Amino acid sequence: MRIDDPAEVLGINNRIELAQVDAMFRARKVEELMLAGVTVEKPETVTIDSGVLIGMDTVIEPFTRILGSTVIGEECAIGACSILQDSRLGRGVEVKPFSNIFGSTIEDKAQIGPYARLRAGAHVETGAHVGNFVELKKTRLGAGSKAMHLAYLGDSDIGQGVNIGAGTITCNYDGIQKHATRIGDGAFVGSNSTLVAPIEIGAGAYLGAGSVITQPVPPDALGIGRARQVNKEDWARRRRKASL
Repeated sequence: MRIDDPAEVLGINNRIELAQVDAMFRARKVEELMLAGVTVEKPETVTIDSGVLIGMDTVIEPFTRILGSTVIGEECAIGACSILQDSRLGRGVEVKPFSNIFGSTIEDKAQIGPYARLRAGAHVETGAHVGNFVELKKTRLGAGSKAMHLAYLGDSDIGQGVNIGAGTITCNYDGIQKHATRIGDGAFVGSNSTLVAPIEIGAGAYLGAGSVITQPVPPDALGIGRARQVNKEDWARRRRKASL
């Protein structure tokens, strides 16, 4: 029997041969994408599953893994060392390095990362930003909204044009079941806010930085949940003197 490509009849009898054949299939996939107009930097370092679809003029940086049924639109940028699995990205999406995206939907021109984590059920709408060390789980982040630093947003429905301050968390789990957080359009959530679900923040509302919010905040209201600052004059000096 004469075979045009001897690789078609390679046997797999151990882990070494399995890795060799796997590398052949993945190289074919990368070549197919590059011929279709996708830029793959250092293709020998990139892993792309056979079922993945990627649009023209998208750039894939080194050491990226794109797995499962992921679909990526045109003119996207996928940063180095990112992992995408079973997710859908629109046109012009930027995923910055070291981001992890699973089972999520990201609409056109959204920005993710670096070091962001999107878990199953995350939905980032058009032009929204998810920054460094931000985690989303079963959360919709509305168009133009931003969560740029060190936040956890779980089981949340967040409207358009919302600002989520650094260190904000939604307390969605009471030890028995999960609860939802809803934030209306144009709301401003101050840094280090703790939103104890179930909770609803009205459209246009402001939350003072460092607040623990346990009650609904009406639209356009200011919600503050923290103790008033007290300065005790000379306390530090007296303490140092007493320790001598």
